[in-house]
Amino acid sequence: MGKTIAQKIIAAHLVAGDMTPGSEVALRIDQTLTQDATGTMAYLEFETMGIPRVKTEFSIAYVDHNTLQCGFENADDHRYLQTIAAKHGVHFSRPGNGICHQVHLERFGKPGKTLIGSDSHTPTGGGLGMLAFGAGGMDVAVAMGGGAYYITMPKMYKVNLTGTLKPFVTAKDISLELLRILSVKGGVGAIVEWGGPAVKSLSVPERATITNMGTELGATTSIFPSDDVTRAFLKAQGREADFVPLESDADAQYDRIIDIDLDALKPLVACPHSPDNVVAADSLNHVKVDQVCIGSCTNSSLLDMLKVAAMLKGKTIAPGVSLSVSPGSKQVLTMLTQTGALVDILASGARLLECACGPCIGMGFSPSSGGVSLRTFNRNFHGRSGTKDGQVYLVSPETAVASALTGYITDPTTMEPIAPVALPDSFHIDDSAVLAPAEDGSSVEVLRGPNIKEFPKSKPFADSLTATTVLKVEDNITTDHIMPAGAKILPYRSNIPFLSKFCFEVCDPSFPERAKAAGDGIIIGGSNYGQGSSREHAALVPMYLGIRCVIAKSFARIHVANLINAGILPLTFENPADYDDLAQDQKLTLENIREGMACGKIRITSDSGKEFTALCNLTQRQQAILMAGGLLNYTKEGGL
Repeated sequence: MGKTIAQKIIAAHLVAGDMTPGSEVALRIDQTLTQDATGTMAYLEFETMGIPRVKTEFSIAYVDHNTLQCGFENADDHRYLQTIAAKHGVHFSRPGNGICHQVHLERFGKPGKTLIGSDSHTPTGGGLGMLAFGAGGMDVAVAMGGGAYYITMPKMYKVNLTGTLKPFVTAKDISLELLRILSVKGGVGAIVEWGGPAVKSLSVPERATITNMGTELGATTSIFPSDDVTRAFLKAQGREADFVPLESDADAQYDRIIDIDLDALKPLVACPHSPDNVVAADSLNHVKVDQVCIGSCTNSSLLDMLKVAAMLKGKTIAPGVSLSVSPGSKQVLTMLTQTGALVDILASGARLLECACGPCIGMGFSPSSGGVSLRTFNRNFHGRSGTKDGQVYLVSPETAVASALTGYITDPTTMEPIAPVALPDSFHIDDSAVLAPAEDGSSVEVLRGPNIKEFPKSKPFADSLTATTVLKVEDNITTDHIMPAGAKILPYRSNIPFLSKFCFEVCDPSFPERAKAAGDGIIIGGSNYGQGSSREHAALVPMYLGIRCVIAKSFARIHVANLINAGILPLTFENPADYDDLAQDQKLTLENIREGMACGKIRITSDSGKEFTALCNLTQRQQAILMAGGLLNYTKEGGL
């Protein structure tokens, strides 16, 4: 039987395990990336391993999240990242050089290579034919130290594209269409491969938009073939030597095949507050717009920005609209300047923001009270924008511009046409903002600010646990619910004690105090618990507050891995109806934990006398990690 693209790359990097879906596989990792909001903790974890030099082919630390310097905290973290990168063999992308996924796509991604990054949108690299995974910082630290990356062998989905995109219908609309079909849970446990005759009509930046948004499906990752389109992009970046062809075998087998006809596709919009709440743009033309944000790792490429400039040229945005534009990289900004396109953008009344994540993570440019904000981003979770009652819609750059000009959500196909926009034959190359590490890092001093605190210590598991149900939450709790982002909180990502004050602030501001008072705590969750970001802080902070176990109907992939790494036991209800019978502030007792882990079921008794069973689907390695009290303890004991 033939192999899919992902299966070929997995087979070439397999260290241990069986490639049968559902079994655990260990992969050799070629490249790692971190960003500053998660990277500081990842490098603190790497330091504790005592490994002097990274062992990957290429590792890089980006600064793109915490670039707003309102105090010393972010600047101190940037200094720490630069010095620790120099010491341990990691390249360092300076603040202002751009968003990690955009820069990596331009300058460092390679078809056929494996990449893990401490950011959930690392699958953007799949637009180049990489097998790229979002992961927790601890998994990245282990990979930098030469350890394997462990995942459950995914199922394989195939999306066949046919037809041709109409003018102003985009790759973002393709992504939203798949979210409409599958939902934010529909890709869990699967790798999505994109194919079909229309794939060749999509540029690498368009493919990267689609693989970026695949994260919102809950997919393990997404991937495109590496073909002539890939070769042309790499050649234009001066990297044709990195090209290798990759395609699936003609007799490859897929668990699910989805067909999308591009001829029938219309501009789409994801309404508040979920990326899969998708409707046609023309059904929302009554919605008045207050703010429009163009950028993020999803839609900040040169191709996106040139189309934005062409639509804005000679026009002025509506009086009631505030428009921001964030180029994805210094390369994009430089070329916008060189071509004069930036003048057209600024002349429209747009505000130019830094080449960084910015508004996507609530780092500035929040909407007004109750304001409608159209964003070309990947997430519109409740409160993520920094305004609790902000109404955030996800759109393509074309829909964003059309709406900024009219002041209402507008189907861009109703606007006057623009001349075709194409990628250049060669990009402006300037890697001066990427600093190479010291050849000999032994003499490099690592500089730490007072905001950088020690990594929190977790506790090994005994064979029984009695703990309080400190919190009960509904379905689709995101990592933004658990550990919010935003300008007020992100500077403290390297300070777990301070950060803990904001844990579950969106759901219950009293949670931190009650969790600490409980001693050992349990969280009860609905389905898809931990959806969203890869931020391991959504596991580390609850661990610091005493959470020992989360019992949910189901979990998001990255978050369940982060819980295990932090020494928190993830359990799922054998009978989902048992969720309804549990309440906050109950005492639950878990007996025979070691035996239960081994057999896959743990019996639980509540103080009200209710007994129920929770499933515990863990590999032997994961069981050992939990009994040790987390991946860091396990690694110190020689389990790398």
